[in-house]
Amino acid sequence: MDAIRAGFARAGLVRPFAGRWVAGVCAGVGERIGAPAWLLRVILVALTVLPGSALLVYAALWLCMPDSSWVPPARR
Repeated sequence: MDAIRAGFARAGLVRPFAGRWVAGVCAGVGERIGAPAWLLRVILVALTVLPGSALLVYAALWLCMPDSSWVPPARR
């Protein structure tokens, strides 16, 4: 799991502490793509009303995206 989180961190996808509501996924994705977090939250709520797996994608990003304070473990 550390390798996945390291890949997300290298790509700039981290969950910031500032501006987070639930887990910080929308705030982190918003910072990465340059969109406001509120817009992504509205889109997420709209997608949960429609059939699909928006909540599964959110949960997967929650697990894979590290916190902004996360430091990858040292290599051996």
